[in-house]
Amino acid sequence: MSFWKTIDRIEGGMASVGAGLCLMAMIVITVLSVIGRYILQQDLIPGAYNLIERVTFPLIVFWAVPLAHRQGTFPRFDMVINSFSPATRRWVSAVVLLVELVVYAVVMWYVLRFTWTSIENDRTMQIGTDFWPIWPILVMLPLAFALMMLEMCRLVWDEISGASLQRAKAESDNVNAAF
Repeated sequence: MSFWKTIDRIEGGMASVGAGLCLMAMIVITVLSVIGRYILQQDLIPGAYNLIERVTFPLIVFWAVPLAHRQGTFPRFDMVINSFSPATRRWVSAVVLLVELVVYAVVMWYVLRFTWTSIENDRTMQIGTDFWPIWPILVMLPLAFALMMLEMCRLVWDEISGASLQRAKAESDNVNAAF
């Protein structure tokens, strides 16, 4: 159980600290850029838009996605599946999760190839008039996809073994006891 708590801490840290700092940087860059442009009549941060577009925003998204998946905040179409019996619901959920896992595995393969090629070729991105290496941002993409795939494997196992039903029952018992 401590393994999953460690993974949860990593995901939580990436989402709260990493994405939070990127959001703060995005706000500061935008405010300084607007103050410089409209009050001081000069560009205080050359390439501010590129910095936000190519660095902070992708990091916010990819650092928050694994935690959002773990917490189940992605929209799901569950009206049909909720009409099934619990056993059927478990197996349908497991199959859907397996399909998701295959899709993410294919995406992960291409992300890994792109990241590796970018590192080998020393790929850069233009920020203002300078060129910055892109690999520090690209390395975060496979990490995010790996964490999501790890979570999907756990969810598939929970559905197949029936642990999801036990957890749902325990949660519903706690809710009933509270009210």
